[in-house]
Amino acid sequence: MKKFMMFAVLSAICTGPAWSASVVASVNGNPITDTDITARTTLMTKQGQTSTDNRRGALQNIIDDYVKLAYAQNFNAVPDDDTVKQEIEKMKLGELSATERAMAMSAIRAEIAWQIVVARTIMPTIEITDADITRERNELASEQGLPIEMTIIRLVDIPADVATKLTKPTSCDDAMQMARELGGAPQRFTAMQYELAADIRNRVAELPKLTWSPVVDRSVLLVCDTKRGAEYGELDKIIEQNATFKQAMAIADQQLKQLRRKAVVVINDDRYKL
Repeated sequence: MKKFMMFAVLSAICTGPAWSASVVASVNGNPITDTDITARTTLMTKQGQTSTDNRRGALQNIIDDYVKLAYAQNFNAVPDDDTVKQEIEKMKLGELSATERAMAMSAIRAEIAWQIVVARTIMPTIEITDADITRERNELASEQGLPIEMTIIRLVDIPADVATKLTKPTSCDDAMQMARELGGAPQRFTAMQYELAADIRNRVAELPKLTWSPVVDRSVLLVCDTKRGAEYGELDKIIEQNATFKQAMAIADQQLKQLRRKAVVVINDDRYKL
């Protein structure tokens, strides 16, 4: 019995605590375990983030959480538990284990804190130009469509040599007549830009009025009239907010990279080393 007890003590001294073997990294002295990474990977999957390298991505996200929270403390921007729990409920993540819920709390707390820091320190410094507004409007028009009623003429099955004979018309009727004289059967339709099929919307988003588009799949398009919908009035404000947010987040990403470099990050597990 004495020999057995002595072996157990020696074994404990040599191996150390059982949890230490699972610590794969640390950030400014805060340990990150394999269990943490598994919980974060599960959380990422529930949020629709799938990747063949999810565990490495999960570790990077946890590291960023520690970095964001440490920085946010300088601005008293770390949200309380009630605020974080409310956000988690809104996300509808389903059943979570205790470890997964703790990881979700940490992740959401860090994200809210970071958004507060960005809103306080970066957003007020952003200056939006007319070029920024135009670029954002064009992107929105291409991706989702705008509340603009568009009258469009489409020519299909048009030979390339015929397309070169299309000149700038003076009106919708002129464009229709031109197409007929070249032997085409023009189609004329009116729709809100956001109602258009994605391929057509992309082609007309930046197409000047009364200008034939390049030939794509043996078809050409022409926007002969546009009219702003009633909801267009609020659009400029939304576009300016989107442009401001994008610029602020680009600056925030650079700031996060700098903070990450200053943090003391130790990777103990070769599987997670870059």
